[in-house]
Amino acid sequence: MKMSICHFRLWSSLVLLSLVLWSDTITSDAAIGSSYLRKIHEVNKMGPYLGIVVPNMFEMDPLLHSDRFVPDSRTPSLDIMGRRFRVGKVGHQKVIIVMTGLSMLNAGITTELLLTLFEVEGVVHYGIAGNANPELQIGDVTIPRYWAHSGLWSWQRYGSGPNDTLAQEPDDDSFTREIGYLRFANYSTTSSPESDNFLNSVWYQREEIFPVDGSPEVRQRIFKVPVDSRYMEVAKSIERDGVALARCVSWTACLPKAPILATVEMGVSGSVFVDNKAYGEFLNSEFNATAVDMESAAVALVCYQQKVPFIAIRALSDLAGAGGSSARSDEADALVHLAAANAVRVLIKFIAALASW
Repeated sequence: MKMSICHFRLWSSLVLLSLVLWSDTITSDAAIGSSYLRKIHEVNKMGPYLGIVVPNMFEMDPLLHSDRFVPDSRTPSLDIMGRRFRVGKVGHQKVIIVMTGLSMLNAGITTELLLTLFEVEGVVHYGIAGNANPELQIGDVTIPRYWAHSGLWSWQRYGSGPNDTLAQEPDDDSFTREIGYLRFANYSTTSSPESDNFLNSVWYQREEIFPVDGSPEVRQRIFKVPVDSRYMEVAKSIERDGVALARCVSWTACLPKAPILATVEMGVSGSVFVDNKAYGEFLNSEFNATAVDMESAAVALVCYQQKVPFIAIRALSDLAGAGGSSARSDEADALVHLAAANAVRVLIKFIAALASW
């Protein structure tokens, strides 16, 4: 008889706890001490939880200071491996909130810890992002249907072209020319049909994944990671109903028009801060990308492999290098915080709506 993924994770947690409680082999330099494992066990007895994963403190603060978030009275937080897991409720939903820090690596590690240690039934990731979509503005909040890691490349040698195979492409299916590529010469300031560039081209690649219900060490590959279909239906429902989003931080710092919530096709992530108009436009034209950030695809990939429902909410806080804002630096900083607050408004609306689905 096959064990379900949820039962397997619960069983694994109980086995780990039993080893800690009844064995003498735990040393003083163990990564997680027995006292903490007992606390984790006590927290899990009150679950399951909705995991809320946030990149940075300024994005998390509006949620922590919201009257909708109530910390758990017995265990408001647990500090484990450099992360603080905050336990509580948003409305009637039990949640565990954790900050990842910047980049794909931090986001992936933190999400894996969350899903390994705690009884989590789904993950909502939120924060701010760059905007590559000319139809949307700063302050709008997006919920993409797919997320892709846009920083995994096969860099083609100089002299090779689109019809030439990539290194290792003939030997296995690790590398592909099916997704798309960026030719650097196309972005020369003196571009012409005959222009060339020693950097040549980079080809976008699929991630290797190892799902929990697959065979160990048998890799699968994916580029566009879908969000959970049920979560997406909830997102579309609140898009139809509308969410009241803030337009102004003060009388000197306002958006040109009222921001909106929009479900969109694609978001992309990579461990690069994109402040380049040409690259933002490329991501939009090549992949139909709107939100551009540094974490969401990592959270998506971990949840996808663990078979845990996932969705990401990203408020647009800049134009991915496209310019178009005449705001002073202090006004721009204020609008970043406005975008973070708007992401939290959508998050709270989403959690409330999720309860009725």
